[in-house]
Parts: sequence; C-alpha cells; structure tokens
Amino acid sequence: MELPNFLLADNTDHPDSLYIVHTQYPRFIWDIQGDDIEWLDELEGEEEELVNEIASLIETAEAFYEREMKRLEAEA
Repeated sequence: MELPNFLLADNTDHPDSLYIVHTQYPRFIWDIQGDDIEWLDELEGEEEELVNEIASLIETAEAFYEREMKRLEAEA
C-alpha cells in the first residue's frame, strides 16, 4: 500500500486536538491546536541542514492542512 505523505487524524480522547501525521522520513505527528510535534524517527544530519528540512516540512504540512480544511468546508 502506498501511503500519502500527510494524513489528518483525530481522537475522541483528545477532542480539542487535530493532528497531521507525516508518513515519510522523518516521520512525525503534529498536534495543530497544541502546536506540539512528536518525532517518530531520530533526526540525523548537520544542524543547519536539519533546521532547513524541518522548516520546509512544517511549511508543507501547513499547506496540506489549509488545503484539506478548504476542501472540507466546500463539502459542508
């Protein structure tokens, strides 16, 4: 099965949270409302390179979230 790079997730035990799950390396779960990120992979590389990669991933995740929210609003 081929997974998309990003998934939206929620959980009834945490009704105020909405999560973005990044399924590729480096995998992470981002709580959008709490703005917390849980890294599932150990990050390796030069610090400057990691900072740039993380910033790019977060930017891409935000764009994914905004796109998904617009699509959900359009369906409602």
